[in-house]
Amino acid sequence: MAIESKGTHHLSKRRRIHKKQEPYPHPDKRKRYLDKIIYVVGVLGPIMTIPQVLKIWVDKDASGVSGISWFSFLIFAVIWIVYGVVHKEKPIIFTYSLWVLLDIFIIIGIIMYGSFV
Repeated sequence: MAIESKGTHHLSKRRRIHKKQEPYPHPDKRKRYLDKIIYVVGVLGPIMTIPQVLKIWVDKDASGVSGISWFSFLIFAVIWIVYGVVHKEKPIIFTYSLWVLLDIFIIIGIIMYGSFV
């Protein structure tokens, strides 16, 4: 990940003012808190999927797990990553990169230990 120089930061700040976007970090404490908490949520969401991954890989059993659903989740996560990259939204890129990894583990497990349908 590239380190942002002061010049780049200044350009970004000018662009935010020009486009009438909210400043970052936001002067409102609640919005600043939300800006930070989104990273925690971005990690906890994928962590909640780990029991599914473990069920498939430890028990070697993917019965009852829909390959079509998880493949769809993978496609949507990739689209979200592209969106995050285009809009330079680090929380989106970070969160959906985790989702892509977990989705791939689950899909491979379904192919190896279950039925893809």
